[in-house]
Amino acid sequence: MTTVLWITAVLLILVGVAGAVLPALPGVPLIFGGVLLAAWIGDFHQISLFTVVVMAILAVFGIVIDYVTAAVFAKKAGASKQGVIGAAIGTIAGVFTGFWGLLFMPLAGAAIGEFIAHKDLLRAGKIGAATWFGLLVAATVKLAVAFTMVGVFIASLLI
Repeated sequence: MTTVLWITAVLLILVGVAGAVLPALPGVPLIFGGVLLAAWIGDFHQISLFTVVVMAILAVFGIVIDYVTAAVFAKKAGASKQGVIGAAIGTIAGVFTGFWGLLFMPLAGAAIGEFIAHKDLLRAGKIGAATWFGLLVAATVKLAVAFTMVGVFIASLLI
């Protein structure tokens, strides 16, 4: 049974790493779930409770960054409510349209929402680009958090 639990923990972590890149999967929470399961399997001896708490903090940070960064970038660029809503709709639509949709639908959604609000194509493009840049920053930070979590997990197993 222990072997099955370890395989599950490792699979959760591997799927979590993929999810750090693919927005359709909750990467950081999956990694945390795998680490928590691994710590539980070993009665928190090899992976300490302190390590699990650090991982929980990293996971919360990764989740918050994922949801807040694009909105912050859009707001800093002066996005209207419609622009932010358009970015959210574009992000959801992007999940169903493949890799290129994931990359560009949030930009298109923000730009369309902003154009509807202000009828200004230049402003709409600026807001769309700012939202897209925010998503790229969020993805980069989330990936860094995911790899940090995996690194801490591996280090705790080796020490």
